[in-house]
Amino acid sequence: MICIKTEIPKEICDIDDELKAIYHSHDTVCIWVFGSREDRNNFLDETAGMKKEEREAHYSENYDQ
Repeated sequence: MICIKTEIPKEICDIDDELKAIYHSHDTVCIWVFGSREDRNNFLDETAGMKKEEREAHYSENYDQ
């Protein structure tokens, strides 16, 4: 396990972990928030193997409220 100490805004911490998907690249951490656990799980399945830009586009097209 690798932990990187940082300050996470309370608003993000208050969101149920089952509604968040967290990815990272060499210089960015992305947190996607979903309306349901089912949406989050579908997103994870649908974006397996995608690069960051592809995931961002997929989220925007399919899950962004």
